[in-house]
Amino acid sequence: MFVALTLALCAAPAAHAKPVWDAAQLDALAADPYWIALGHYETAKLGGWRSYVDDERFFLAADGDSQPRAELAATLDALYAPATLGDQHPQCVYPARTRWLRERLQLNDLPQPDCAEFNAWFTDIAPHSTVLVFPAAYLNSPSSMFGHTLLRIDQADIDENNTAMLSYALNFGAFIEGMDNSMLYAWKGLMGGYPGLFALVPYREKLSEYRSLENRDLWEYRLNLSATETARMVEHVWELKQIRFDYYFFDENCSYRLLELLEIARPGIELTDQFPISAIPTDTVRAVENAGLVASVDFRPSRERELLARAKPLDTGEQDWALRLADEPASALADPAFAALPRERQALIQDAAFRLGRYRAVGEARDPAAAARSYALLQAINRNPPPELQIARPDQPEDGHPSRTWQLGAGSRDDRAFAEYGLRMAYHDLNDNAYGFPLGAQIEILQLKLRQYEGNHWQLQRLDLANIRSLTPRNELLQPWSWQVGGGLERVLGEDGDERLVSHLQGGVGGSWQLGEELLGFALGTLRIENNEDFAAFIAPAAGFNSGLLWRNPLGNLSLEARGDYFHNGEVRRSLALNQQWELSRNLGVRLSAQRQFSQLASPVNEVSLELKWYHY
Repeated sequence: MFVALTLALCAAPAAHAKPVWDAAQLDALAADPYWIALGHYETAKLGGWRSYVDDERFFLAADGDSQPRAELAATLDALYAPATLGDQHPQCVYPARTRWLRERLQLNDLPQPDCAEFNAWFTDIAPHSTVLVFPAAYLNSPSSMFGHTLLRIDQADIDENNTAMLSYALNFGAFIEGMDNSMLYAWKGLMGGYPGLFALVPYREKLSEYRSLENRDLWEYRLNLSATETARMVEHVWELKQIRFDYYFFDENCSYRLLELLEIARPGIELTDQFPISAIPTDTVRAVENAGLVASVDFRPSRERELLARAKPLDTGEQDWALRLADEPASALADPAFAALPRERQALIQDAAFRLGRYRAVGEARDPAAAARSYALLQAINRNPPPELQIARPDQPEDGHPSRTWQLGAGSRDDRAFAEYGLRMAYHDLNDNAYGFPLGAQIEILQLKLRQYEGNHWQLQRLDLANIRSLTPRNELLQPWSWQVGGGLERVLGEDGDERLVSHLQGGVGGSWQLGEELLGFALGTLRIENNEDFAAFIAPAAGFNSGLLWRNPLGNLSLEARGDYFHNGEVRRSLALNQQWELSRNLGVRLSAQRQFSQLASPVNEVSLELKWYHY
């Protein structure tokens, strides 16, 4: 931008005469929190400033990415460039900067360029109000396992004319060129391997992507930003068109960038300061709510939730009919056995079959045969309409426990007492406080546990880099796979009854089943590779199993698990574990754990512990 503006000035007529500003006044403006926010500056690790923006086109000064004062001076000079520059004029490129400086310095003598491109863009968006949208977590997509946030920019007539589908979605995300697989995507996202870009797209496109393609529930938080505040934010978004940021999953992500925009919209609120290490979407939604920005909350269920809600009152035989209707509606509708069913049951089955067909078609190319099946079912539904679908609103995700967890425990391993100290950066395991989280979902990132035995003997008990489980129950209509993956360091039984710290990677796949309203059973086959000093080979592979029960009970969550690993070298390692969490409050829990471990290398070992968990961010 600096070079382009210099060339333009050289070719343009003489600019307006610029006033001379007092140095102290410029110093004060350059240190103003709003100017710092407009430049996306943060305090550098060694002092001074650095901008999160990783794109030299954003800056007018050669050192503008680290010198807010120099960028301010360059901006003031540029605002007086000849009006003949038109859309390339800095006032047109930086409308948010221009507005703020004009107001602060009473710049009434600025040139008046014709900003045709910006004015047409702004008029098309017609910003009037803002909605924070949270597509809930979706464990089967590595990029979505923490959820996501975006902003919806509404026009003035949104409520009177129900025109939300005509609104725009403001999204910040990783810019991906090519087709990276899920594991590479996760790795590059963690390490900042992708640039991040802002984008304004029609909201209906984002709604289709998150609600249908990924089957994610949507939460919409209408913010109490005024039309002026919303316009101020949208002006700054124009300044960020095609401007690249570094993108990291855990901190400089979609949620953090949107918090910066809200600080632009309403000067004086402090949101980003709360997230110096990580910015997990549910925590940022909670921060927005705690800042008093939320006026109301709406919920949009996913197609999967709608299908399951419609199928819930159907018995096994009726679900079989729904499957047949979805596959062969003509023959099933003509079957005398179906016609013999009560009309109210037919209505429910037909609607479930239609929803199943729509669910299956998501992400697929249009199929004339599938369209014909849907049309046949729609005709049947019109002849015998079902009652309106009622979906219970789930717990709001931001009302669940915060993501970071401190852990303090005490216990006994055979005849040795110990104290244990732990920290988990994110986010939730199968036994954690349940409110706001689905049963069977686990995402643990960067968990450290230190153990102190009698005699002041300290040891690293475990260091989990990641430990993720998705135990989604199967039913007659939907047959999702359950899976798990994890890796890090952990203690296992070793020779002479000692514990060995081993490094490992493990994964598994299988199924989960809803055994009761709050009871889930699961069984997975597993694979594991391990580096263990007791083994002759550097890497030892193992096949095994992981099965158990999860019960959400009046006290909290209880799990009963059996595991086994059968190594290629002959080692067999098994364990039985029982965990019960007592939910003292949203942010506090107590967990009782009992475990019995077996190994070919040592005698069985019993371990019991009691652990206090404090959730915060």
